[in-house]
Amino acid sequence: MKLIRPLLASSKGRIVLLVLVAIVGWQVWLTIAAPAKIAAGIPPDANRVDVRVVLPFVPERFHVQEMQSFGRVSGTRENSIEVRGVNRDKLTALARPFWVRQVEPLEQGG
Repeated sequence: MKLIRPLLASSKGRIVLLVLVAIVGWQVWLTIAAPAKIAAGIPPDANRVDVRVVLPFVPERFHVQEMQSFGRVSGTRENSIEVRGVNRDKLTALARPFWVRQVEPLEQGG
């Protein structure tokens, strides 16, 4: 409390605290929202899964490169990126970015 009182006494301190609260709140929201983005139908018994990551826009190079850290990108189609061999434990992390709308199972042969 002794550290917070001087910060609250100045307008610059209040701004810094407000920005910190906003950043922490944003990160908490991303963490809470991620599991809801994972669609049903992903095989529960598989260690590695093939998924389609749906975005609200056409993916750019940055988005494809980010998805490569989770698995093998096999292509893009309209507003989605196909990622194969994703570790099931990493699905929540894959769904965490704000620009990911949904993570769906990839249709075999598609």
